[in-house]
Amino acid sequence: MTSITAEEYTVFVKLIREMTGIVLDGSKTYLVETRLAPLLAELKLATFSELYYRIKNDPGGDLKRKAIDRITTQETSFFRDQAPFEMLKFKMLPDLVDARRGQFPSLARLPLRIWSAACSTGQEIYSIAIALKEVLGNLSGYSIRILGTDISDAAIAKASYGVYSKFEIERGMNEDYLRRYFERRGGEFKISDEIRSMVSFRKLNLHEDFGALGRWDIVFCRNVAIYFGDEDKKSLFERIDRVLERDGCLVIGSTESLLGVCPCFEAKRYLRSVFYQQKRERP
Repeated sequence: MTSITAEEYTVFVKLIREMTGIVLDGSKTYLVETRLAPLLAELKLATFSELYYRIKNDPGGDLKRKAIDRITTQETSFFRDQAPFEMLKFKMLPDLVDARRGQFPSLARLPLRIWSAACSTGQEIYSIAIALKEVLGNLSGYSIRILGTDISDAAIAKASYGVYSKFEIERGMNEDYLRRYFERRGGEFKISDEIRSMVSFRKLNLHEDFGALGRWDIVFCRNVAIYFGDEDKKSLFERIDRVLERDGCLVIGSTESLLGVCPCFEAKRYLRSVFYQQKRERP
């Protein structure tokens, strides 16, 4: 495998930051080498410098998209960490439904809007949809919008297709849900039409403006901002604050915290998990 020089790594760190917002330190040389080396082989390039200039001078943007697909982390699983989904089913959703019934007593279908801000290959957003179905049962009384966004074209394509290998299914999906919400196709499993119809997907770079997506009752933004610099992290959560309903909920990763990052939010604890809501008294 072609090695990346210190000079090449420096320019790629800057390029990756520009394309994705991901900040890499000096310990990630091997990550850049292994994830981008297939592009060198595909394009028959000898050095990372040649790849850098090809990406920078790619008028159609196809090579840039390929580089983003390879460099972005797509580590995910169904019902990952479990606790946030228990919190969704037994705390956030019941509270939200009660609040919306009080606000819109005459509406035939209560609005519920959930955004998975870095949905990767779809396991998180389908877990959210299954959780809603489990809690709400008959969905005819609800106007549900569940949106998954990701920076990677390849991840969005796989998520939209909704087909997973046995290995991917075994990472978090229990037998009962598998039987009720998936269709077996040979050695793979396809999400049911009922669950697939609840969600939509689109490509989105979280460093760009997302105000046009509308407003949300619940936002999942888990294990994304840990790759951002301090200013980008602050900017992201401030912009999420602007699209979240006043009684909405924000869910971030179990190892993440908004303490000292975005004073607009305060932590609320439920069992083993924490979610965030906007402070009643704004800073």
